[in-house]
Amino acid sequence: RGDPARRVGPFPEGPSAGSGRSPNPDPSAGSGRSAGALFLFLNTGKESITLDLATATGRRLLLELAEHADALIEGFPSGHLDALGLGIEALHQRNPRLIITSVTAFGQRGPYASHRWSELTAFAAGGQMSLCGNPDREPLMPAGHQGSYQAGIHAFGATLAGLLSVGVIEIGQHIDIAEMEALASTLELYLPDYTYVGREVLTRRRGNILSPTLGIFPCADGFVGIHVMSRNFPSFARVMGEEWMIADERFQSERGRLINNDEIMARIYAWAADRTRDEIYQRAGEERSTIAPVLTIPEVPEQPQMRAREAFRTIDDPRAGPLTYTGPPFRPGEGEWELRPAPRLGEHNAAVYEELLGLSAQDIVALRQAGVI
Repeated sequence: RGDPARRVGPFPEGPSAGSGRSPNPDPSAGSGRSAGALFLFLNTGKESITLDLATATGRRLLLELAEHADALIEGFPSGHLDALGLGIEALHQRNPRLIITSVTAFGQRGPYASHRWSELTAFAAGGQMSLCGNPDREPLMPAGHQGSYQAGIHAFGATLAGLLSVGVIEIGQHIDIAEMEALASTLELYLPDYTYVGREVLTRRRGNILSPTLGIFPCADGFVGIHVMSRNFPSFARVMGEEWMIADERFQSERGRLINNDEIMARIYAWAADRTRDEIYQRAGEERSTIAPVLTIPEVPEQPQMRAREAFRTIDDPRAGPLTYTGPPFRPGEGEWELRPAPRLGEHNAAVYEELLGLSAQDIVALRQAGVI
């Protein structure tokens, strides 16, 4: 049935919405619906083939495909490919230059390697959850699938580095990505503060307000993010119209501002409450103070800088109709990205098997009938 994300809602209505007819279904989605929005988002521009690795023929075909590949990225539980006879040695026997990247929650070795996992367990094991939430409440998990995306970004960079190394050392390698470690690597100052100094001051949950001038504060029409460091405090005082604070001895040092934290916080809350995000952002720009509006999800694609850079694009999916997607993740110096809809399950079976392995149309029909593809 393909990637489980195909069956994760919401499900776009498709081009026939409102016509009384069901949208053109993706056979992999189930229930006659288009593939879910998450799958459509994550898989633009990709191709899809099907292959049942539980069959001997399927395993043989994978090894043949590996001969034509530069990289193979897999997310099976540790030891699964070995049990199928498709481990690292078997793959490198067929293609010694192949880069194999394994992406799992806990990595390929260690006492947790074979453990089942979810996004929540990876966040917990990587330390991120302990920092999120209010100090008097339980830890919180960040929204979405950020742990998986962090692991994916690490896999992307590591795989590219591996491909470059093949040109130097002429042999492939196995890259082991653990989502737990990817998350731990983003702990920034929190981990060094504990390991170097032996204290747990920074690692305590502090909610949205990390310090008097660092955090998310409510304003008249939403929230603003404030990140004012010590050297920027004078400009921030001018933004608030509280220039007197610059000369007040109580607020001239970090220690003084910490001691008088309650007064600073009260003034920030009172100042922001009567002003809109745009008013605050405009005034902050005049003083070069680091304050920004917290945009809602519907506002993000309409933000002027996003629009100017064409950060979001419309792709017309044959099943779901025109939808807005994030655009290219980076811009090459020359050329332009080709943005295509996410594939239907097995949409490119004929193209890939015929072009790469030289199979005939009759071979592909036979493999389909046998349940191999």
